Amino acid sequence: MTHMSSAVAPVRSVPVRIVERTIATLDGIPYWFIALSARIFPAAVFWQSGETKVAGWHLKPSAIALFQNEYQLPLIDPSIAAHASACSEHVFPVLLVIGFATRFSALALLLMTAVIEIFVYPGAWPTHGVWASCFLILIARGGGSLSVDHLIARRYAKTPSQV
Repeated sequence: MTHMSSAVAPVRSVPVRIVERTIATLDGIPYWFIALSARIFPAAVFWQSGETKVAGWHLKPSAIALFQNEYQLPLIDPSIAAHASACSEHVFPVLLVIGFATRFSALALLLMTAVIEIFVYPGAWPTHGVWASCFLILIARGGGSLSVDHLIARRYAKTPSQV
């Protein structure tokens, strides 16, 4: 009597094989590419916003007026808020782009995004949600292998997830 194996591979249809190959290909997207995109694109938005608030090294009077009249944040003087915003919108995007202190920079910009969403433009939640998604990826996983953080981690023999 012959004994056949009960572990016969199921026959998969062509559409199922196409989906499986597509998923396998998409699984191959390297994290460094995802992290680089999550760092650069929101950084550009914040940088451009910061540029509208300054003329050279000085804050424009229109920036303070914006915080007095349109943004109206509670508990903070409009002049202080305008200065802090302009500074943050220049420092943290640069740090994100080079991938230095990525998790902390992303956290700072996520907090700015929350303030903007809650107090300034609550109706813009789809846009803010996209920014927040990028920042959450970076906070959770770091800047990726194409970042200064990664170089520092390699120098001190730590895994990137420990940075």
